[in-house]
Amino acid sequence: MTTVAQRIHDLDQVIRLRRTTKPEKMNGNSIPEQTIRELLELADWAPTHAYTEPWYFVVYAGEAVKRFCKDHAELYKQHTPEDRFQAGTYEKLEHMGDKASHLIALCMKRGDNPNIPVLEEIAATSCAAQNILLAAAARELAVYWGTGGQALKPAMKEYLGLGEADQVLGLLYLGYADNVLVPGKRNKPLEQKIKWVS
Repeated sequence: MTTVAQRIHDLDQVIRLRRTTKPEKMNGNSIPEQTIRELLELADWAPTHAYTEPWYFVVYAGEAVKRFCKDHAELYKQHTPEDRFQAGTYEKLEHMGDKASHLIALCMKRGDNPNIPVLEEIAATSCAAQNILLAAAARELAVYWGTGGQALKPAMKEYLGLGEADQVLGLLYLGYADNVLVPGKRNKPLEQKIKWVS
């Protein structure tokens, strides 16, 4: 049986050591489906106002990741004016998942309770995502939360079959990497981000 002090230490370490790993740094190894299910089960324990539980995940595995990335690149091509289209962006989107094991589209499905502000539903879904990020870090998995390309645009929402009031909050690329624990940094001292009131 672990002590409270040990649990606190372990959680603190996971929070401090969590890192973002870009998909191209992943090594192509597959994550067991059971591990992905564990991450999603932990995501489901995020805080939620009035138990709306607005998070919704579309999970792609194996070859489906590559198909999604190809489709994402095509959405970018279809919905970008010719004068703003960049072949490099298309190629990047097409190959983002080449070394990822899984990709999770992170979505917020708006409930029918108008008393719950949209911001709270977005925050709850973001908390669910943080649960995934921390649980993945504890399992030494590599994760990247991407919002580029068409991820936050109406075309992606339509692609995923979401309703008008729903939102896509990003794409989580998951895999393994040979060196996940790179040194971390913060750009501003904590003191600049706190105001104490007594």
